[in-house]
Amino acid sequence: MADIRRSVDAFAGSAIAVAVAGAVALLTHQPWLFPSLGPAIMLHVEKPQAPESSPRNTLIGHAVAIGAGAFSLAVFGLLNDPSVLVENVTLTRVGAGALSVALTGAILLLLRASHPPTGATTLIVSLGFLQTPPEMAALMVGVVILTVVGWLVNRAAGVPVPLWSAGES
Repeated sequence: MADIRRSVDAFAGSAIAVAVAGAVALLTHQPWLFPSLGPAIMLHVEKPQAPESSPRNTLIGHAVAIGAGAFSLAVFGLLNDPSVLVENVTLTRVGAGALSVALTGAILLLLRASHPPTGATTLIVSLGFLQTPPEMAALMVGVVILTVVGWLVNRAAGVPVPLWSAGES
């Protein structure tokens, strides 16, 4: 019976978090709904007390991923190039993608802020899907919305999730 309850909570939490981020995106005409939010919310609802699911790791992780993606675009001279979907795969785009994932993983390990969905976020930036400062800011706002809603839904379901980092409640 506990597994059914967890499944229902995960279903509701996932639906609510994505719906809220999507509704805000619709209302503001901003891309606050993007692919790496899916795995992030899955962590929040499936493993809410795990360190990688904490608000700290989620927010730091995606901020680092966005920064690493932008840095990689700059290093490879791709800041003004069209996305990989328009330009196709090039050696410079592969380099930017590889550098962004490597930087994100290394920095997050140093910060003790692992959050696996950030691998998708950094590729979203380094592959050029969202690459302007306003787009990157909107991406981060989407992460904040998802994190807050995920935290609220878990708390409402009686899950003692941390306010900031794992080990506190």
